[in-house]
Amino acid sequence: MKLSFDVPEGNSSRTLHFEAKHLVIAGWTGRDAAAIEHHIEELSALGVPAPSAVPLFYRVGTNQLSQDDTVQVVGSETSGEAEPLLFLHAGDYFVSIGSDHTDRALEAHSVALSKQICVKPVARIAWRLADVLERWDSLVLRSWIEEDGEWRIYQEGTLAALRPPADLIARCTAADGEPQEGFAMTCGTVAAIGGIRPAARFRMELADAHSGRRISHEYRSVVLPVIA
Repeated sequence: MKLSFDVPEGNSSRTLHFEAKHLVIAGWTGRDAAAIEHHIEELSALGVPAPSAVPLFYRVGTNQLSQDDTVQVVGSETSGEAEPLLFLHAGDYFVSIGSDHTDRALEAHSVALSKQICVKPVARIAWRLADVLERWDSLVLRSWIEEDGEWRIYQEGTLAALRPPADLIARCTAADGEPQEGFAMTCGTVAAIGGIRPAARFRMELADAHSGRRISHEYRSVVLPVIA
C-alpha cells in the first residue's frame, strides 16, 4: 500500500512517498502493568479473551491502510483507536498517527481477525523519529468521537504510558524478524474515556508542545448492513 506524508523540515516540508510492505499492530504496550490489566478487564467485559503474551504483535494486511476521510465497515459494532504509527523508510524511522479501527463484535471471537477486517486510517503528516525521540514521553495522544452531534474527548494521554519505540522494535524483531524497508507498526494506545464504544466520526491527533506541531486526522465510518 502506497502512502504519502508531508514531513516538516525547518520552515518548509517535503513529501515522502512510503510503500508499506509489512504492517504490525502492537497490542498491550503499556509500561504500567496495572493499566494493562485495566485494559484487559475493559475488553473482557466485551467478551474479549486475555492476550497470550504482553506485548503482542498482530500482523495485518497492508492493503488495510488508508489516508481517506471515509471508511466502510460491516455492522455497527466498530470503533476507532488512536495510536502512534512508526514506519521505516530509506533506513530512517518516522512517526505519524493511525487508528486501529476494530470490529468489537468480532473481537470476542478473534482479536487478530477483528483487526484485519477493518481499514486503518492514517494521517498525512509524519515527523522524523530522531527529531522527537528525546521528548517522546511528552508527546500527547488524543482522540475525539462525535456523540449526539457534539465532539467529545475519547482518549488523552502522553506517550510515557506506552513502551518506547526502541523497546517495541526490539521486541517485534525478536518475534517477527528484523524490520525491513516498508515496515510499519502501530504502537498501542491509551484507555478510552468512558469505555470503548462505536461512533460514526473519529478525530485523532499527536501533539508536540515543544515545537507546537500537531499531526491530526479525521474520518467517518459508513456502516454496511450485515446480511445473513
